[in-house]
Amino acid sequence: MLIGQVVGSVVATQKDEKLAERKLLLVQVHDLNNKPKDQYVVAVDSVGAGPHDMVLYATGSSARQTDITDGRPCDAVVMAVVDSWDLGGENVYEKWS
Repeated sequence: MLIGQVVGSVVATQKDEKLAERKLLLVQVHDLNNKPKDQYVVAVDSVGAGPHDMVLYATGSSARQTDITDGRPCDAVVMAVVDSWDLGGENVYEKWS
């Protein structure tokens, strides 16, 4: 699993029928200290994430192991909205602050 922030969405009116009705999110990759990287991924949303949410996402074959993505042509999936995380006992991110 990887950590990132939803920074946008991708709209594709013409796409594989297996992706019909699937929301696509643009996620900016963050490091464990919550510093954004100059790296982005387009991911299928499986949890109802929204703009600015910090999320956990998976890539590769792991991305096709949720109920929403099983058997679908996707390489990344958002599978959790992060409430908080700490690193070495130090709070790095808190959704509600």
